[in-house]
Amino acid sequence: MRNTYVQFLVSFGALAAAPFVLSLFHLNLLSEILILAIFALSLNVLVGFTGLVSLGHAAFFGVGAYTAAVVAQNVSADMFVTLGLAVAGSFLLAAVIGMFCIKVSGFYFLMLTLAFSQMIYSFIHQSTNLTGGSNGLSGIPRPEMGSFIFGNPVLIFYLVLAVFFVSYAVLRMIVKSPYGQVLVGIRENETRVKSMGYNTGFYKYSAFILAGIFGGVSGALYTYFNGFIAPSDVYWTMSGMALIMVLVGGAGTMLGPVLGAALIVVLETIVSSYVDQWMLVLGLVFITFVVFFPKGIVGIGQSLYKNAVKKKPVYEKKKSRAA
Repeated sequence: MRNTYVQFLVSFGALAAAPFVLSLFHLNLLSEILILAIFALSLNVLVGFTGLVSLGHAAFFGVGAYTAAVVAQNVSADMFVTLGLAVAGSFLLAAVIGMFCIKVSGFYFLMLTLAFSQMIYSFIHQSTNLTGGSNGLSGIPRPEMGSFIFGNPVLIFYLVLAVFFVSYAVLRMIVKSPYGQVLVGIRENETRVKSMGYNTGFYKYSAFILAGIFGGVSGALYTYFNGFIAPSDVYWTMSGMALIMVLVGGAGTMLGPVLGAALIVVLETIVSSYVDQWMLVLGLVFITFVVFFPKGIVGIGQSLYKNAVKKKPVYEKKKSRAA
């Protein structure tokens, strides 16, 4: 436990020093990675820990983003107001959608989440007066905290960094708790967990809402970061991107979605600057991981570590014989 806290503080300190060593371009890239890492972590609650594969997670991202944007433009740019209402909107949407989705499983769950997400996308795309329609919303005010305004990319980065670490810590605490262990049990064998007396429907429903809330948080941060939001950010491909991040990084782990988000964002940025068909490259990367490295980046790291540990005693034994 103590090592975890030390690693947590070291990681926070290293990232906090980023504005002093990175260019503005790379700092913005890091901000985007942290925002999408929260989004991937929220989906990981469903996919990695509960075993519910969703293709509709973009709905919560979009509702959080558009709620924060509309409130900032028409009511108040105060961060507690915009973020609070974004979380509330995502919570309500997840509560409603979840009531229907948890009644099914497998392929039907995936398709039902996709259907609801596309309904939200269609509403946003057609509600021109409220959401700006296909043009999106631009000129969104920077978030404020009292009289303090997060008026430049460095301040936005620190805001994103703080919310990321709070989100990571909260989600880690939840999945490591007895509640999180029940979710893992549902993923492995729901029938057995149900026979032990657990209300698996309640656990899946609460996990769905939890994932929706943090999806909304990442959407609000995306609005703060970009100052712009468009319907394309609510389209099902956004859900697919988050799913790829989770699977490539390592589903069912906390570090995996973060690494997956970093890889996909960096890959998109680098490859798209050279070729137009960067999605083709992304597809090849995804296929490679699914076929050859199903446990993702974290799984590769764990395998390398185990091999190193196994070889070390043999080396020490040979050394002692030689002596």
